[in-house]
Amino acid sequence: MTPPFTSLDSFRAVLAAQPDVDTSARTAAAARNGQLTKPPGALGRLEDLAIWLAGWQGREKPKADAPQVVIFAGNHGVAARGVSAFPPEVTAQMVANFRHGGAAINQLSKAFGAAMTVHALDLDHPTADFTQSPAMTEAELTKALTTGWNAVDPQADLLVTGEMGIGNTTSAAAIVAALLGGAAEDWVGRGTGVDDHGLARKAAAVHAGLATHAALLSDPLQVLRCLGGHEIAAMAGAIARARAERIAVVLDGFICCAAALVLQRARSGALDHCLAGHVSAEAGHGRLLAALDKQPLLNLGLRLGEGSGAALALGIVQGAVACHSGMATFAEAGVSGA
Repeated sequence: MTPPFTSLDSFRAVLAAQPDVDTSARTAAAARNGQLTKPPGALGRLEDLAIWLAGWQGREKPKADAPQVVIFAGNHGVAARGVSAFPPEVTAQMVANFRHGGAAINQLSKAFGAAMTVHALDLDHPTADFTQSPAMTEAELTKALTTGWNAVDPQADLLVTGEMGIGNTTSAAAIVAALLGGAAEDWVGRGTGVDDHGLARKAAAVHAGLATHAALLSDPLQVLRCLGGHEIAAMAGAIARARAERIAVVLDGFICCAAALVLQRARSGALDHCLAGHVSAEAGHGRLLAALDKQPLLNLGLRLGEGSGAALALGIVQGAVACHSGMATFAEAGVSGA
């Protein structure tokens, strides 16, 4: 479809006009939950998940049988500064692996019945080195947001956005540092497994990027333009489109949450349709989730990216939905209630 924005200003307008939760559906789901054949609260957080999802789907009995996993890939000019343990050509190689079904995210998508698509964004034209100039022009950022927006299937009932891009943990750390404050060292992590020298290079790149673009960093979308990546912007576009379609989003790791943070800072409440699939082993992700006010479903020490942690969390959401929508009420089962 043609997205309802052609510039950053019109994208801001889209964010401002996003729909809110269906309180009637949420109330109906809560009432149903109170009548299911179990003691009150016995399913713990699963009950809250089902009620939350019902509110976004606008129905008393939510569904989770058509999840979508969308992977975005992009290359980063800052990678030339030695911020990754792998060379930039690995991005394209991993895209080929995704398309041939050989990556972890392919297996997890299959395991939970998710349709998976892969979108490579101008891999032959990396973003500019953000220590020297803005990573993207406004036109390039708008194009990436559009790719993300158009990648979402309106018929999906859950969305996972994943990424691949050598150097993108450095970009994500710069975005988070710009929006949340703190020193670069507070947000950079090992990413693909860099040594101490690589970690120092990442911190130096973030410091330089923040200094270079200091005059623009009060605007979240300018933060994304100056410090982000094509795939990070595409994730932001997809998360925004999901809200427009009332599709709940399961957030992945540090990079995905950096993209989400841009939306939250651009519009209060922009992530109300999102939940955190997991907390990763990447330094700073737990603190980023706290800033987003998201409690993760899983904590398994994952640091792969690709949407893998969020895809794994789909099983938790599907379990919550199966219980809520499939269980009998006390009246239906002929069981005496409390």
